[in-house]
Amino acid sequence: MLRQLKIELNKNCDKNKARIMRGFFKTGKGEYGEKDIFLGIPVPLQRKIASRYIKISASQLENLIRSKYHEYRSVALIILTEKYKLAQGDQKERIFRFYVKNIYWVNSWDLVDLSAPKIVGGFLSDKNKDFLYKFATSKDMWVRRISIVSTLHFVRKGNFKDALKISEMLLDDENDLTQKAVGWVLREVGKKDKQVLESFLGRNYDKLARTTLRYAIERFSIKERKKWLNLKR
Repeated sequence: MLRQLKIELNKNCDKNKARIMRGFFKTGKGEYGEKDIFLGIPVPLQRKIASRYIKISASQLENLIRSKYHEYRSVALIILTEKYKLAQGDQKERIFRFYVKNIYWVNSWDLVDLSAPKIVGGFLSDKNKDFLYKFATSKDMWVRRISIVSTLHFVRKGNFKDALKISEMLLDDENDLTQKAVGWVLREVGKKDKQVLESFLGRNYDKLARTTLRYAIERFSIKERKKWLNLKR
């Protein structure tokens, strides 16, 4: 099954799209995606192909997720999220453990965002959150992103505690993508409860990166955005 999946993916390579993706995902020297290799397969097509291989085995999926090709890893994570959605009982924990085992291959913002809330957030929703706090202290920028983005699952259910605590842990993070992720999660908190967001911003505005603040207040009125941004001058 793995061989057929790879054949199907390789048949859909597009050099022009791959070139565009290399620019979009910052694969230049010294950029965050420097070593990533793209085949030029758009996400809707990845999802369509992945849907035919949901029954792929764990060992084959591990082979796919550890690939040097971005789209291989993406398809592996699409399949894994679908497996998690269909899983029952102990199967969910096995998928979560598989994810953690292969966490360093979830190494781009799109890979984190498509998988972390559903698998990590989904599994830990009613459990101890120590994993997330450990991830938040990682030296790996993508693992730190997983820690905060996973909390979107809780936020969307009206539970803000861990999202706010991990946001505070990451306020000093100088990585632009981490700052954006924190701002994104805070914005989602604000959608649910604007007062909670404003209280957080008021307590922490001196520590907030301007990028984080801009993302967090994106849904505020122009007047409100100006007020908060003026505090950062």
